[in-house]
Amino acid sequence: MGANNGKQYGSEGKGSSSISSDVSSSTDHTPTQAQKNVATSEDSDLSMRTLSTPSPALICPPTLPGFQNGRGSSTSSSSITGETVAMVHSPPPTRLTHPLIRLASRPQKEQASIERLPDQSMVQIFSFLPTNQLCRCARVCRRWYNLAWDPRLWRTIRLTGETINVDRALKVLTRRLCQDTPNVCLMLETVTVSGCRRLTDRGLYTIAQCCPELRRLEVSGCYNISNEAVFDVVSLCPNLEHLDVSGCSKVTCISLTREASIKLSPLHGKQISIRYLDMTDCFVLEDEGLHTIAAHCTQLTHLYLRRCVRLTDEGLRYLMVYCASIKELSVSDCRFVSDFGLREIAKLESRLRYLSIAHCGRVTDVGIRYVAKYCGKLRYLNARGCEGLTDHGVEYLAKNCAKLKSLDIGKCPLVSDTGLECLALNCFNLKRLSLKSCESITGQGLQIVAANCFDLQMLNVQDCEVSVEALRFVKRHCKRCVIEHTNPAFF
Repeated sequence: MGANNGKQYGSEGKGSSSISSDVSSSTDHTPTQAQKNVATSEDSDLSMRTLSTPSPALICPPTLPGFQNGRGSSTSSSSITGETVAMVHSPPPTRLTHPLIRLASRPQKEQASIERLPDQSMVQIFSFLPTNQLCRCARVCRRWYNLAWDPRLWRTIRLTGETINVDRALKVLTRRLCQDTPNVCLMLETVTVSGCRRLTDRGLYTIAQCCPELRRLEVSGCYNISNEAVFDVVSLCPNLEHLDVSGCSKVTCISLTREASIKLSPLHGKQISIRYLDMTDCFVLEDEGLHTIAAHCTQLTHLYLRRCVRLTDEGLRYLMVYCASIKELSVSDCRFVSDFGLREIAKLESRLRYLSIAHCGRVTDVGIRYVAKYCGKLRYLNARGCEGLTDHGVEYLAKNCAKLKSLDIGKCPLVSDTGLECLALNCFNLKRLSLKSCESITGQGLQIVAANCFDLQMLNVQDCEVSVEALRFVKRHCKRCVIEHTNPAFF
């Protein structure tokens, strides 16, 4: 009977035949001869009607044993090939209640407590499950199958794992979600496939074609995708606001396709609605690529360019020409960024709240003075490894950015207790302070900070020559402070 079901499923309609290769014939139960004789025609008709409806796309891990469902066992072919795939199964059959098999069913009084929950509560519980677990729940029984495909649960698709066949999974899931609105998934707003190294341009094409309402896309660590696929997504998903392509080493630019540029230019001047863009570890991004990004993504408010090692001050100049609304910016480990680049960043003025220039070795007090002078509402600054920073730069920063809450000046050997004193006397709201490997810092500077910054919550003094007494002083005055240190005598 399982084989017959598989054949009939494959012959049902156009949509079903296209995904018949994903159907596992061992999914359905194989009833005994006694069950066949006692099954009513009503049950048979109901079972036949449900076979034409594609069941959930089950994402099975490669080493997971066969899924047990009642008496039957379903072992997918992916377990044999060592590959994780999205497979479509028909919904569970109706429960037979003949006296001969009554022992197989639970008495009414022993019904599982979760079955007593109303549908609304069940949907709320399902909303906390990742995509693969939600697909498994859809195989439990007919009620769970219907609840698992509630449109409210499919605003987000989240897939993780290095071995999962993401391209096929996205194809099967989007096809199932497009049943009510052919070729379009109107409810899907977020797709997260971070760390799925088998994702290719084909998977992104599927998203671009089927998800016009997409608002958030995270493909970090998927190094097989290219510029063309990203262009398709941003061109066909006009509402996309959040894009994370960190670790996608082939991505060198963010832009509209040529066709989209020609079609949409009279409407909005070739603009993309992205506000959050993370291009961390996109090693081949250059100034010209950043120029194109800035020209198309003028609404950017959060931009992260960590370890984009080919960027220079010229790229930051392009950025400031087009993107005047940036609130958070990271150029950590961009070794060619210097004081001239910080002068360009300072043009953001009071809009800038977060800035990371860690390990930008060409930055000195001059660049810090530019930022401190014009960006008075700065809340977070990471200047770790900027060895040109001295007490003068810290003093100017403290006097002009009094609302600073987080500061990292670790591995700045020229910063001493003098700079800490200026910081403590001006930045009373400081909550996080990192002084790791600051060779000139002593216990006296720490005591001044603790005596003035009562709200301090994190202090990093690893590899600093500070006494146990100074650490205890900090603990007494800042009771909620977590101290990270390398002094074995303090505990």
